[in-house]
Amino acid sequence: MKKSALRTAILQELRDELARQTKAAALARDEAISEESQPENKWDTHSQEAAYLAEGQARQVIEVGKSIELYETISLPDFSASDPVALVAVVGVEGPAGPIWYFVGPRAGGVELNLRDRKVLVITPQSPLGRQLVGKRIGDAITPPGPAAQSPLRISVVE
Repeated sequence: MKKSALRTAILQELRDELARQTKAAALARDEAISEESQPENKWDTHSQEAAYLAEGQARQVIEVGKSIELYETISLPDFSASDPVALVAVVGVEGPAGPIWYFVGPRAGGVELNLRDRKVLVITPQSPLGRQLVGKRIGDAITPPGPAAQSPLRISVVE
C-alpha cells in the first residue's frame, strides 16, 4: 500500500471535516450573537448555551487544522518485515473474515478509508488497540479491545 495515497486520503477526509466544522462553528457563532438569542429574563440561558457551543466548535476547527498540518509534514518511512509496529506503520491483522488494516497515525484516530480493495482504519498509539500494536512484530498476537473481543489475532503485515 502506498503511504502517499493513504496520506492523501487522510488529508481529504480531514479537509472535508474542517469544512463541516468551520460551517458548524459559523452557524453556532451566528446563533450566539443573534438578536433572537438575547435573554428575555435572567433565567433565559439560550445565548450563553449558544456561545458555549460556538466556542466548542471553534476548538474543533483548531484541532482538525492541527491534524492537517501534521499530516502534510510527517515523514512516511517504509517498514521492513522485521521492524516493530511504530508511528506511521500500516498493519495487517488476520481476522476471521480476512485481513484487517490499520494505519498508526499521530492524530485523527477513527478515520476510515477505502483504498482500492482495502478498508483502512486510522488509529493512534494512545488508543487501546494502538497501545497493543506499537512495539509488536509480525506473528505477534493482539486481543481487540471491547466487549466483543474474540480470540487473539495475529499481526501478518507491517508496512
